[in-house]
Amino acid sequence: MSEPFSVRLTVRGYETDVMGHVNQSVYINYAEHARWSLLQAAGISQSGLTGQGVGPVALETTIRYRRELLAGDEIDVSCAFEWSGGKTFRIRQTITRTDGTVAAELTAVGGLLDLKERRMVANPQGYFKELASDPGLFGL
Repeated sequence: MSEPFSVRLTVRGYETDVMGHVNQSVYINYAEHARWSLLQAAGISQSGLTGQGVGPVALETTIRYRRELLAGDEIDVSCAFEWSGGKTFRIRQTITRTDGTVAAELTAVGGLLDLKERRMVANPQGYFKELASDPGLFGL
């Protein structure tokens, strides 16, 4: 597993529900933002992926809510890839308030889709390693 990459965000008021805490779907947006931030930090762009004829796909996401988040909370969203050697990979993410309180833990299963064949590629880590200027961010 790679060392977690992390991005800091501030919870915005419009992301909260009638009870004043972050709406459940926003946690997925936070996780997605951290994943794309990691790709950018590693030197991989959307156009770089599509230029290779592949695109990332989410196959499964599990969220475990620990503590509520409120408007104005500053949070760190971590992101660590785990490679199985197959067509899929796991991404483990933790959303933590800056005081150290874990608000949520997410586990996602993803892969890379061949955009022409519409099938999962056999070696997604190979694409990440080839495209990244810093493959170490993916644990490669």
